[in-house]
Amino acid sequence: MRLVHTASIPGEGGELGLYQRGADYFIKIVGGQDLMNTRAHASEDALGVIACKGLQEMPEVRVLIGGLGMGFTLSATLQTLGADAAVVVAEIVPGIVEWNRGVLGSFAGRPLEDTRTQIQTVDVTVLLKKEREGFDAIVLDVDNGPDGLTRASNQWLYSKQGLSVAYRALRPAGRLAIWSAGPDKAFTKRLRAAGFAVEEVKVRAHAGKGARHVIWVARRGRDPLLSASGSS
Repeated sequence: MRLVHTASIPGEGGELGLYQRGADYFIKIVGGQDLMNTRAHASEDALGVIACKGLQEMPEVRVLIGGLGMGFTLSATLQTLGADAAVVVAEIVPGIVEWNRGVLGSFAGRPLEDTRTQIQTVDVTVLLKKEREGFDAIVLDVDNGPDGLTRASNQWLYSKQGLSVAYRALRPAGRLAIWSAGPDKAFTKRLRAAGFAVEEVKVRAHAGKGARHVIWVARRGRDPLLSASGSS
């Protein structure tokens, strides 16, 4: 595996590395854990589809995505939504944005070039705190789960306070979708304590196989949860 680029994680002192092996690319914490790759992204695709299911018929939908990653969730979100939607992407690591504009762009179909995409190189918490009932869906894939692996400050997002801020940022009947490498019963309880109706959806890393990941679909209000396709 060959290291292609590195990017500093703002405020944390660590680095992310973009690695290449054959035709595939990997993003890892330098000297640490694998985070994502171009080979296995079915659960990232599912995150965008599940978060936005049913919204394509609504006018002027607004979606906030926290974490660009390799662009697969953004691409799936755009494919699910209508032509007049707006998708705001908060990615705090400028290097990840540049990788998606460069060598990674073709893997997800270059979603940053879609006119519905608005990319902002800020912490997603900044945008959440600024909005009041501003989004139909909030999609979070900023870490490996609700434990702040890549940035300790990510833990605020998954705290009682952070979830309350996300709740207020959603429009009535809006939904919060969160990707995780695995289950977390305590986090499910925190979502319910924040006022959300919660469903856990298990998805595979590859289409129909591979590791099981978890997507929490947390709905504001009392509307019934959408049944998620692709769960297993």
